[in-house]
Amino acid sequence: MKKLVSIVFTYLLITSCSKDNDDVATQVNTTFNFTHNWDGTSVSNTDFNTIQYTNANGEQLSITKLRYLISKITFQKSNGEKTILDGYHLIDVTNNSNLEFISTSTIPSGNYSNVYFTFGFDNDANYNNYQDLNSASWSVPAMLGGGYHFMQLEGKFIDNTTTETGYTYHTIKAVDNSKTPQKFQDTFFKVDLGAVTITNNATFNIEMNIAEWFKTPNTWDLNALNNILMPNFNAQVMMFENGQNVFSLKSVTQ
Repeated sequence: MKKLVSIVFTYLLITSCSKDNDDVATQVNTTFNFTHNWDGTSVSNTDFNTIQYTNANGEQLSITKLRYLISKITFQKSNGEKTILDGYHLIDVTNNSNLEFISTSTIPSGNYSNVYFTFGFDNDANYNNYQDLNSASWSVPAMLGGGYHFMQLEGKFIDNTTTETGYTYHTIKAVDNSKTPQKFQDTFFKVDLGAVTITNNATFNIEMNIAEWFKTPNTWDLNALNNILMPNFNAQVMMFENGQNVFSLKSVTQ
């Protein structure tokens, strides 16, 4: 009888230890690669400065500048536990730089119900003083509420007089200077990449469909909205709405 009890105890100890080992997460590294397309056609800075794209409103256009900010990459488990990567990342497609973000922090392997990042800065981060962003001419004038840009998208389009005209599609926190005090509306947004199981060092391949900035739910009329958009409260809200469909997760490689 004692021998049987000893065998059972040993079995339970082994299986318990095995289960504990299975539950122990390892620390892994994460990388985020950002690529860009126009409704499926790849876009890089070698494609800039040529009028070759057509938006949902039928206007032909080019891209001469594209850079944007992401922050607070977050890994969330089903129990609500979050791991947030430090820092922010200014992606500069124009100069073909910073298209890859390699985190200096590791995360535990395991199942994550949501992986997401913030487009731009949330309010807690937006009004800090970032010397590198200041040097990159990324700040927003105080008269427009201060803080920082979320995106600068620029180019030229053929207007309704067949003239090549410039556009500046810049996104910031929406501000209405016609109100006293100023009226603000948040326009940063969360990009949810969905559920991911991470077993090893992981690379997230994320796509931006640039065409979506002009498409859904607001069909963008560049003849009406091409410049001086930063102080245009309604235009900033429309940009925020269109941005919800811009990013997608192409793949995760491990």
